Amino acid sequence: MGSLRRRESLRKNKTAGQKRGLKECRKDILAGIGIIAVLSFFFYRSVWTMPFLTPICYLYQREASKDRMQRQRKETAMQFKDAILAVSANQKAGYSVENSFRQAYEDMVLLYGKESIICREFYAIISGLGNNMVLEAMMYDFGRRSGIDEIKEFAQVFAAAKRSGGNLTEVIGRSASVIEDKAETESEIQVLISARKLEQKIMNVVPFGILLYISITSKGFFDVLYHNPIGIILMTACLAVYIGAVILSRKIVNIEV
Repeated sequence: MGSLRRRESLRKNKTAGQKRGLKECRKDILAGIGIIAVLSFFFYRSVWTMPFLTPICYLYQREASKDRMQRQRKETAMQFKDAILAVSANQKAGYSVENSFRQAYEDMVLLYGKESIICREFYAIISGLGNNMVLEAMMYDFGRRSGIDEIKEFAQVFAAAKRSGGNLTEVIGRSASVIEDKAETESEIQVLISARKLEQKIMNVVPFGILLYISITSKGFFDVLYHNPIGIILMTACLAVYIGAVILSRKIVNIEV
């Protein structure tokens, strides 16, 4: 029965993830089309250039997917930090390891809701425990699928302590403290660079604001740049410089801990 519940939980998680992925993919495609439409207007004044700018749409979708995955990993890491702190508190209160995880699941349901990432994963782990599956193996599998080093490292340390008969309460407590310190450091860094990220986003749209302002106030000023070979080559070079500047600015403000 436990194995059946675990498989059903994993199936539901996979189905929900696929639905979210399709919805986000459609949003990215529409946003990408909007971006190349704007670029076609400002750099070429022609809709016929849109098919040639489709690589930019692909580039946007790839970067948007990376941003989503990064946000999801950060969210999962933060939720996992709270879950491990709850497990540590339950251990100190006298619960067994398995019951500490079960109680932590209840705590995470109250904190994040049943549909949160950590609750879905902990529900699968608890179902596996009911079927006598190895806790540390399930934790490592969770870390492998999430791509979060902290979870995999916790699973490795936890497994080593369990095999050697170490003090699991102390191990979990120290691991929770390390994960909490890292999360706090990352949060402080994000606060420090949040203003720079906002500036980067503003600077990305400033050139279009300038072009639009001049086009409205001085009609015909940019006509020499459109619909002729020299103008097309010059604007293509400007577009390449702009895209390079956007990519570079993203890398500058994207700091990993």
